[in-house]
Formats: sequence, structure tokens, C-alpha cells
Amino acid sequence: MKTEKENYLNSINLYVDTDFPYLVLDVINDRSYPRNPGFQVMHWHEDLQFIYVLSGAVEVKTLDDTVSMQAGEGIFINKNVVHFVQRTGECHYNSFIFPAQFLEFSFHSPAKLFVDDIIENEQFSLFHFTRGEEWQEKALSLLCRLSELEKNKTEFYVYEVLVLLTALWLIMRKNILLPPKQQENTVSMRMQKFLRHIEQHYPEDLTLADIAGSASVSKSECLRCFNLSLQTTPYKYLMEYRLSKAAELLKKTDQPVSDIAACVGFHQISHFGKCFKEKTGYSPSKYRNIEKND
Repeated sequence: MKTEKENYLNSINLYVDTDFPYLVLDVINDRSYPRNPGFQVMHWHEDLQFIYVLSGAVEVKTLDDTVSMQAGEGIFINKNVVHFVQRTGECHYNSFIFPAQFLEFSFHSPAKLFVDDIIENEQFSLFHFTRGEEWQEKALSLLCRLSELEKNKTEFYVYEVLVLLTALWLIMRKNILLPPKQQENTVSMRMQKFLRHIEQHYPEDLTLADIAGSASVSKSECLRCFNLSLQTTPYKYLMEYRLSKAAELLKKTDQPVSDIAACVGFHQISHFGKCFKEKTGYSPSKYRNIEKND
């Protein structure tokens, strides 16, 4: 999927640079309000998406499936899924597009696990909500309330949106049987690329974007992988790696401390000395003396 999606439009959320990147499209037949880059073409996005059909009928097409939806039904479309929404006659629907962070409460929150279970499962692309089953009726009721909220915004609009989205996510997460996923393998493969990149480029001015780019993922995904695998951040790992390389050079060579600091990526010897002492308990010079005497 990741290779295939590169051939299709990455539809960027129109409100991505705002403090509330929640995009609601009101679609009537062939018109979308507001007009969205991904409308009526095969596209994908890093955001999550729900659709609720107000009247008529539509089809949601992915690279693998076609789902037909009637009025009063809804659908969830996972991030990075290539898709296209097509009407099959007169239709009116709302599309709700938002980032996963809306559902996570806070960075490193335990709630994030219940979000990642779905969004990181590449086998789970979409889910069609239909009438007849109690929990799906509740989910559709929440989608309907999100639509009604757009017509009747109050001073609490932002908070009401977040409450409805998290309630909808909770119902879905409790009741959907997720297909087996290969999360550990995916994370492991990404981590191999991250760590190899650090090993090859640690003396350089590496940024989070550089490390994430080595595995072609976002900065937030890079942070998630490091936290999941090593319980640390890329920056902390990079610093530890640089200091371990510096310790080797101090033990095995007679290079000046200033040269070693520069060799492992520190521009200021004072910063190097401070970080090295915090890690080992000794200044670089004292560490060298102790190691050579041993």
C-alpha cells in the first residue's frame, strides 16, 4: 500500500496549519463545500475520515474494495488508504477529516494504544456502518450528531466535536474485530533503517526529519517507533550513540579531546564535556586516564 499510494494524490487537510485541523466537507451531488483537492479523484491522506450519508447513495472505492452506502449509513476510512467517493445518483453526505491526535488526549497517553491499534493496522482500511446492529446504530447516531452540529455551532463547538469523535472511536474500538497486524515487524524494519542511518551519519547535524526520512515516515511515526522499541527519543538515542563512540576513541586513541568531540558531532567542547560527565560521571580527560590505567 505504501508504494502504491505514491502514485495518487496526497490530499492535504485544508486546515492543517490551524489550531483545530478539523475539516468537514458538505457534499451535494458533484459539489463540495469547501472545495477539497481530493474531491472526485483517487487520493489518500494522513488524517482519519468518517463519512455520513444524509440522502441518496454513494460508493466508496479503494484499490481493493467497493462499498455501496445508502442514506443513514456511514463509513470509517483509515489513514493512508487510497480511496475515492462517487455518487450513484442524487446524494448529500458529510465527510469528517481530522488527525489521529484528536483521539489521543495527550502525548504518550495510554489512550494512544487504542488509536494505534487501528491506524497502524495496514490490514484494516475501512469499516461500513449499517443499520440493524445496536452498536452500529449508536455509531451512526453519533455521526448524525456531528452533521447536525455543523448546522448549529455553539460556543462549545470545538469541545463538542472532540467529545463526539472520541465517543465514536470508543464504540468502534470496542466492537470491531481487527484483522491480525504485523505492527512489530513494521516497527522493527523501520527501527533498523533509523539506527543504520544514525550509525552512518552520527557525526553530521542530524535532525528528526533526517532520521524519519531514512524510513520514509513522518516525524511523529519516528518518535512513536523509538518510544515503542527503545522507550527513548531519536535525539536521546543519537546523543547516547555519539557519547559511546567518543568513549571508544578516548580509550583507543590519543586524539585531543576537542578533536574527538568534533568527530562525534559536538560543535562545542564545553557541551561535549558536560554531556559526557552526565553519562559517565567523569570528564573526558579523567575517563581517558582511568581507562588507560586499567
